Amino acid sequence: MECRQIAELLADYIDGTLARETHELIDWHIEGCPPCVAFIKTYEGTIQATRKLPEAPIPPELRNRLLKVLKARQT
Repeated sequence: MECRQIAELLADYIDGTLARETHELIDWHIEGCPPCVAFIKTYEGTIQATRKLPEAPIPPELRNRLLKVLKARQT
């Protein structure tokens, strides 16, 4: 497993939604890779920080644009 692959799978790794084998490969990799450990800690810190932010309503124009993008990706 390469660092780039770990970055791509990081959200699923932290959520615990990866297959056991993949999760174990990442565990094995990060044991010997300080840059990946730092990256994961930063990612987790970002998640924790954003959870502390107050909820804010989405402006209607942004909501409509976002919905258009999501609908376009479904097709």
